[in-house]
Amino acid sequence: MNWQWSVVGDFMPQFWDGVRVTLEATALGSLLAFALGLVWALAQRAPTRFVRWPVNVFVEFIRNTPLLVQLFFFFFVLPEWGIQTSALATGVIGIGLHYSTYTAEVYRAGIEGVPLGQWEAATALSLPRGRTWGSVILPQAIRRVVPALGNYVIALLKDTPMLLAIGVLEMLNQARLFGAATFQYIEPYTVVGVAFILISYPASLLMRFLERRLVH
Repeated sequence: MNWQWSVVGDFMPQFWDGVRVTLEATALGSLLAFALGLVWALAQRAPTRFVRWPVNVFVEFIRNTPLLVQLFFFFFVLPEWGIQTSALATGVIGIGLHYSTYTAEVYRAGIEGVPLGQWEAATALSLPRGRTWGSVILPQAIRRVVPALGNYVIALLKDTPMLLAIGVLEMLNQARLFGAATFQYIEPYTVVGVAFILISYPASLLMRFLERRLVH
């Protein structure tokens, strides 16, 4: 392997731009996944089947469809219907929506893990339904599922390279463009691989720490 540090230096400006876009997509996609996941989880527990059934069908459809297909659909098909956004916005929406179907299952498990006595106590105090959820059930459920949600943030981070398929200039796409322009591929791809390790591994250690503190 003919490693050249000068190539790494030349790649750094593009690399840092890619890091910024990657972290931005990860952060915004995660927030969207967390918010929508909670919506799906609550809707799946709605008292009427006319709410539960469509949400269940939608969640299963998204969960069982490849992320790449969804990204292509959002980026190439929706503009035909007059819905057009930037590549990054499309990527955030696509990856956030995809992962929201998984975080919904995490929330569901957390809600079901709340002891029955908590529900009974809220009923005994005649708390309104909204206050029961907001003040009693959800705080306990979310505390239990924080580590699992964090693991999905790491998984989402590692799926951001898929966004290059719709032209998002994240780290891998920057390495690809640099290699195509200079015919030097070893250095940029290696730097990107190491960057993913340096970001995801400390994050996984943090999730283990939170699991020990919040769950046990």
